[in-house]
Amino acid sequence: MAAVAVLPSQPHMTSSMGLLAMLEEPRLEIKAHALEQLNAVVGVFWAEISESIEAIEILFEDEEFPQRQLAALLASKVYFHLGEVGEALTYALGAGPLFRVDEGSEYVDTLLAKAIDQYCELHRQRAEPAAPADDMSAEVVVDTRLSELVDRMVEASLAKRSYQLVLGLALESRRLELVERVITLCETVPGDHEHDSSTAAMLSYCSALFTTALVSRDFRKKLLALLVRIYRSVPRPDFFGLCSCLAQLTDSVAIADILKRLLESGAQEDLLIAFQVGFDMVENCTQSFLLSVLQLLKPPPPPPPPVAATVASAEPDAEGTAAPAPPAAPAAEQAAPVDERAVAREKAMANLRLVLTGEVPISLHLEFLVRSNKTDPLILTAMKRVADQRNSLCHSAIVIAHAIMSAGTTADSFLRDNLEWLSRATNWAKFTATATLGVIHRGHVKQALSLLQPYLPQAGMSASAYSEGGALFALGIIHANNGAPIRSYLLDALRNAGTSEVVQHGCALGIGIASMGAHDEELYEELKTVLFNDSAVAGEAAGLAMGLVMLGSGSPKALEEMLGYAHDTAHEKILRGLAMGIALTMYAREEESDALVTTLLHDQDPILRYGAMYTVAFAYACTGSNNALRRLLHVAVSDVSDDVRRAAVIAIGFVLAGTPTQCPRVVKLLAESYNPHVRYGSALAVGIACTGSSSKEALELLTPMLADSVDYVRQGALLATSMVLMQSSDHQEESRLSEHRKHLQRVVGDKHEDTMTKFGAIVATGLLDAGGRNVTISLLSKTSARVMPAIVGVGVFTHFWFWHPLLLFVSLAFHPTAAIGLNAKLQMPQWRLKSNAPPSAYAYPPPTSTDKKETASAAPTAVLSTSLKAAKARAKAKAEDKAAASETDADKAEEERKAKDLEAQVAARDALLSTIDELKTRGSVSAALYVTLTGTPAPPDGATDAMDTDAAAAAKPSLSALLEAAAEAHGRGELSTAAYTQLARHKPKEDESAEPPFVILENPARVLRVQERVLSLLPSSRYAPVANGRVTGIMMLKDGQPGEDEELLPASSLASAAASADEEEPTPPAPFEWTADAS
Repeated sequence: MAAVAVLPSQPHMTSSMGLLAMLEEPRLEIKAHALEQLNAVVGVFWAEISESIEAIEILFEDEEFPQRQLAALLASKVYFHLGEVGEALTYALGAGPLFRVDEGSEYVDTLLAKAIDQYCELHRQRAEPAAPADDMSAEVVVDTRLSELVDRMVEASLAKRSYQLVLGLALESRRLELVERVITLCETVPGDHEHDSSTAAMLSYCSALFTTALVSRDFRKKLLALLVRIYRSVPRPDFFGLCSCLAQLTDSVAIADILKRLLESGAQEDLLIAFQVGFDMVENCTQSFLLSVLQLLKPPPPPPPPVAATVASAEPDAEGTAAPAPPAAPAAEQAAPVDERAVAREKAMANLRLVLTGEVPISLHLEFLVRSNKTDPLILTAMKRVADQRNSLCHSAIVIAHAIMSAGTTADSFLRDNLEWLSRATNWAKFTATATLGVIHRGHVKQALSLLQPYLPQAGMSASAYSEGGALFALGIIHANNGAPIRSYLLDALRNAGTSEVVQHGCALGIGIASMGAHDEELYEELKTVLFNDSAVAGEAAGLAMGLVMLGSGSPKALEEMLGYAHDTAHEKILRGLAMGIALTMYAREEESDALVTTLLHDQDPILRYGAMYTVAFAYACTGSNNALRRLLHVAVSDVSDDVRRAAVIAIGFVLAGTPTQCPRVVKLLAESYNPHVRYGSALAVGIACTGSSSKEALELLTPMLADSVDYVRQGALLATSMVLMQSSDHQEESRLSEHRKHLQRVVGDKHEDTMTKFGAIVATGLLDAGGRNVTISLLSKTSARVMPAIVGVGVFTHFWFWHPLLLFVSLAFHPTAAIGLNAKLQMPQWRLKSNAPPSAYAYPPPTSTDKKETASAAPTAVLSTSLKAAKARAKAKAEDKAAASETDADKAEEERKAKDLEAQVAARDALLSTIDELKTRGSVSAALYVTLTGTPAPPDGATDAMDTDAAAAAKPSLSALLEAAAEAHGRGELSTAAYTQLARHKPKEDESAEPPFVILENPARVLRVQERVLSLLPSSRYAPVANGRVTGIMMLKDGQPGEDEELLPASSLASAAASADEEEPTPPAPFEWTADAS
């Protein structure tokens, strides 16, 4: 057996004292060797090495020592193990390149995080000094070694193409040049992620990121200006992102120039892009900004006629008579050649101006809501039946719930069918009932005055002041955020209101809601005149309306006047209106509002402190600002006024609306507070932040408050739960939505329930089915921009605690969940989308059934034994008679059955063909598909195709062939699921097919927010959105077959009525001479 050589093992080190003793040696080589060995074992013997840390520090401070950087690295590691991260970072900076940023150890990662935090904080202080302007002595200095360390880390990350990490560092440190470098580098060296694939993709990512993730408003403006510069350097920029940045910078001149260039290019795609930019601006911009853009897009005035030639032709000659005019040139010579391109550009510009005025978007949303209205009137009827008829509060709640459920649908049949019941409303209840007409007909601008004519103030006659005030408020709601068409009417009504404070109240609210964000000085001065009359009722509305008109302006003059009068007035109602007005004036001003909030918080009047909380809510809405949250949480637990504490908690919901998942965690402890006002505020905060999300965390937080011991806490929980469950798609019997509907029914029908809770349950029922079940509440748009009307509407809605008519402001927040496609002429073509989910996944809630369930079974009937025997004998005789029936009768019955089956199939076939004709008339079946299904060309509009001959009847396809062709067309995406469902109803009872795994949606389509992720374009679709990746909202569509005729959707009856109302007088006939011989 061969001997095996055993090598001596490496001696195991048990102490570092020997190495530490070598640091006292005079020779530099020995000290350097000791440092190298200590650096290798510092992770084990750091406790022993820490006793000699002073010697290591001395070596580092000795500038003649060649290995001083190694000493710094060793000292840094010792301090890291001691928990002194700050000292460890200081010595790590002294280690220079020996501190390897790509090492990946816990030591390096911890110090890098500390270095980045310190680096970003120093650069942030340098970019945004917090010291007063007159104290510039303390200048922030950044250690060059720290900068070098971070730069090395940045270069290492860029080499790995980790662009998002570097972008985050650049944003936190306020380094614009690094942001620009990262964005431009994505084009030459693309990253691995979707946002890093190109400069255009990174620009799109940054546009959304800068809007939602940055707190500093000033730095955001600098970043947006940087993005604009990068956008413009690209040969073919993304005009949607570019115009979005310019809109946030309020650069109306640049946007108007871009829109003009797009229209003048003559390209069809550029025209569509210009229209899409216009629709996006209407959704995201204020009235004042849109008016400034419209002013720049105005057509130039026509040139004046040649005055000299006209005067010369009329001069008299020597005899005093006028000289004859020169002979007119022939018509062919006078007519200038028509430039068809110029005419097309002028027409496109006119259409663009219609878009920017809001007329086209409003009419499109109105058309969608009227077409898709699925309001269930039985819900209202049931509440009306079970609610206390003697309670005026429940009466008003049902009227408001009806308005919310029918918002924008123009469906007021419930009110017309219950006029006697509606007439019970008196005084302010009549004011509210009249104002609900504005919510129902919101957007019906062309018929607004004729609809409200019976209730509006009439010259020389006066009806009920409450009806007149409510009608003026309704007029403002119909023109919400689009007040230009009705401005002069409302202004005259305010001036002519006289001393009627109810009419002034309604007119002021109408002006405010119609002209919100218009910054109209004339309107502001008129409202201020009403305010200074010191009428409590009119002054409250005037103060609120002043804030709405100056919304987001931050006007120092307006703030000074409103705050000054708030200190002078003795009316609490006026003070509340001014508090909200001040808050609205600082909408989206963020850091600019801090000084005003501090001033209001130090005021002794709790109403002004209440206004301070709403100032924070409006100024920091959807920003997630930590400073704003810190201030709100402090007030929520420290203020002595319950109203202020409640407002502070509600404001948390606005601040966190951009990140709804955080809100339930933030207010969780507040929801368990001993103070019921704080619990109420917690409920509404969760409802505002998580509206329409069906969030499980939000519902779990709200569930205990549904059974709270305080009535108004239960009211807030009911409202918030309905807001969270808006457009929830889970309609199963055991779902949270179904349970909540049952709970609302129990609360409304419970005679022992408190009136305040019952009021909340009725309004919550309306919110659950708002807008015909086709709208939701969303404080952020598809482009992550804040939606001003939604934020303002929900904010004023929460103020209903003091004034119930303000409940109607919630209609401002309703956003139709629709996909509406338009062609270049702003018309809706036949266009379809595919939803890759079964129809039941995102269907409407099932309609309410009127059938009553049998709760008790019928009592058994006693049967005597003799009767039972007689019945058996009769049954036996009948059986014998039946068995004796002849076979001829059986054959005859069989023939009759077959004849009936054939007749039923023919009737079903004819009914199916009739349904196809109806769908063709409605635009759901194209002409080509009509030929495919029926085998005959489509009849002209208005004509009926009567096939009553035997040959024609024989030419009709069979029922099974029609159904099979319809199923194939549905599978190809040529027939929408709604239309196919109507055709499938004609199937025989035994031929029930399974639910398809997809849905074909037709333009305009209802698309829930959770449904957007399963939407896709059909492969064979003729049209595609001009904005890539967009599947909802108003979309301009590129035509893939521009040379072929388009099939457009027929106008609805609503649009036809509006068109006939605006129809111009026919032109007079041409001049002619009548003679008797002509007859």
